[in-house]
Amino acid sequence: MSLSPDGNKVAYIVSADGQGSTLFTVDIANGGIAKPALSASGDPERLSYCEWVSNDRLICNVRMILPDANEWVSVNRLLAINADGTGVKLVSIRQGNNAQYFSNFGGNLIDLLPGDDGAVLLGRSHVPEEKIGSLIAKTDEGYGVDRVDTRTLATKTVVKPTRLATEYISDGLGNVRMMGVMKTAAGYDSGIRRYMYRPAGQNDWQPFGEYDFTANIGFNPYSVDPVENAAYGFEKFEGRLALYKVQLDTSLVKTKIFSRPDVDVDSLITLGRKNRVVGFSFATEKRQAVYFDTELKKLAASLSKALPNAEMVYFGGMSADEQKLIVWAGSDTNPGQYYLFDKATKKVGSLFASRPELAGYTLAPVKPVSLKAADGTMIPGYLTLPVGSTGKGLPAIVMPHGGPSARDEWGFDWLAQYFAHQGFAVLQPNYRGSSGSGDDWYRQNGFQSWKTAIGDVNDSGHWLISEGIASADKIAIFGWSYGGYAALQSGVEDPGLFKAIVAVAPVTDLAKLKEDDRNYMSYRVTRDFIGSGPHIVEGSPARNAGKIAAPVLMFHGDVDLNVDVSQSKFMADQLRDAGKAPELVVYKKRDHYLEDSAVRSEMLEKSIKFLKAKLQMK
Repeated sequence: MSLSPDGNKVAYIVSADGQGSTLFTVDIANGGIAKPALSASGDPERLSYCEWVSNDRLICNVRMILPDANEWVSVNRLLAINADGTGVKLVSIRQGNNAQYFSNFGGNLIDLLPGDDGAVLLGRSHVPEEKIGSLIAKTDEGYGVDRVDTRTLATKTVVKPTRLATEYISDGLGNVRMMGVMKTAAGYDSGIRRYMYRPAGQNDWQPFGEYDFTANIGFNPYSVDPVENAAYGFEKFEGRLALYKVQLDTSLVKTKIFSRPDVDVDSLITLGRKNRVVGFSFATEKRQAVYFDTELKKLAASLSKALPNAEMVYFGGMSADEQKLIVWAGSDTNPGQYYLFDKATKKVGSLFASRPELAGYTLAPVKPVSLKAADGTMIPGYLTLPVGSTGKGLPAIVMPHGGPSARDEWGFDWLAQYFAHQGFAVLQPNYRGSSGSGDDWYRQNGFQSWKTAIGDVNDSGHWLISEGIASADKIAIFGWSYGGYAALQSGVEDPGLFKAIVAVAPVTDLAKLKEDDRNYMSYRVTRDFIGSGPHIVEGSPARNAGKIAAPVLMFHGDVDLNVDVSQSKFMADQLRDAGKAPELVVYKKRDHYLEDSAVRSEMLEKSIKFLKAKLQMK
């Protein structure tokens, strides 16, 4: 959802049939009704975000998955449109027939240029053009920043295109202050970004430092504060991410703002059309926000008490004068509600529910738990029990998260809630290999340290049984992406534990996962992340399919750009060769996330039917 500069209109995107989506705008100041402004069919175009650039005009990012030779590629383009759906213009660079190659990247929004009606700073990809027999050519190449008038398309270069540039950070006032450039090794992305900065009021780039995003080494800048003339970002302190700021002058003085001895400080809170830094957050049992802005701190606390079932309160947008704010409030049993808060009147008006279809349902509370692994380590996680259950002797699902460089957090989870509604206890462990708790917990990552990660997942199942929550003959595992990998590999390591396995878009063969990236710039990063050695075979469920005793159901989209559908097909073949009878459902023209309500509904229905049958439930 986005709030117009004057605070009188909102725009939001909702899903439509299939993978489609629709942009709606509402004149809330005049009691208007929601009106569609732009629709995307989902085949192939989809709307990912829209943002007001003036009180009557928006910029939208349209993404697509398109065929290219023998593969599928992700493409995005930026459009500008009036609130009533008229005046559509392509603001990405329109490539000519003489372009030397096709650019998948159509650009992104760098700065909303507060006070400059309808104009924005865009990061845009430039492709050289030349024509045989003509002296007219375009030689610019790489990623640069342009000021673009979204009404007339008048364009002015702000930062000349730079080859291998990957990132620009502005100060929210129209000044591009930082640039990140990819360092390569043998023609591949090395995983290191070289950052440069511009001193205030100057155009020349100065060296700033390097950041290795594969190992989280160095300072990773996120935002620039023009008042403090400093960049805010994250860097490790004693093995965990901490919040720092670095002065953008010749001193480059670095100051640690905040760190925790137990978890990473991993999120910067910015707000308003100037992207002003107002605080930061971190996740312990629950995510906690810390505000620099005392007014916002008091407001968040007040709203959390005043709004119904609003343990979590986030600010999602602000008018240009900072008097009106979009507020999102929710909890584990509240999927979320959007409100508009007016500072002048101190009134809160309800806007829209995040998931209106769930109105009237009683959702299951989510409880933070801690379970003991076989080596004595305490593993944190979240337990969701069916509403009204005794919490004992239940059918249960262990649901490891994806990533593996990720973690589960407390709050509403549609998958956990669905299975709880069907009568299952659901346990989501933050196994070792998860991010968010520092280097010691992350280990080498969930692939190279798979034995520890999968051991924690299986110990989660044993804990459910030992605590009497689950019946030993009615326990299953469900996972998506890396979670799907964990679900399958758990069956290799402890074949008698889970009585049914459901894996969505799973990694099944680590060698193939590396090789799938061979022709991309990211190959070296992927190769080093997965590593080499005995774990490539030992940690690949497809290479050990004969050890899996539980029945297996898999789902996969055939245009998955994260994990190729061949991973599931290979797993199914290996299981069949081992005398098993796996089920594999492949969804045409669907990607890693299966963002289609009908597809997701079918996936859930098939999953619950499979689980209840294999666990011999009524």
